Amino acid sequence: MLKALEKYQPVDTDQIKVWYKAAPLEKFPKNGGACIKYKEKQIAVFNFTRTGQWYACQNLCPHKMEMVLSRGMIGEENMIPKVACPLHKNTFSLQTGENLNGSLEAIATYPVKVENGYVYVGFAE
Repeated sequence: MLKALEKYQPVDTDQIKVWYKAAPLEKFPKNGGACIKYKEKQIAVFNFTRTGQWYACQNLCPHKMEMVLSRGMIGEENMIPKVACPLHKNTFSLQTGENLNGSLEAIATYPVKVENGYVYVGFAE
């Protein structure tokens, strides 16, 4: 595993120690993503307006090692919300991080909640 990828580990709801206040709702595009920074991590946050859901994952593409996933297109495949990397079109589940159309390692995903007009992302540290 490359050193840059080591800092990104998936977080389940029961592991959350910090709810990071990312930004007001209106800062995130509808049916698209934006990047936030938490400590040394770049996190892609997606407002999937079509389904009324929010998702967060590492912004780092494990293939090209570029911080680009927040600029990827979001959609669904077999009812699974996904993001496509804008560089090579590999897709990843926004729920589990699994690479849906290739053999890349899974990406880290993070819980998201919306409260009082703000988006929060959950972290284990």
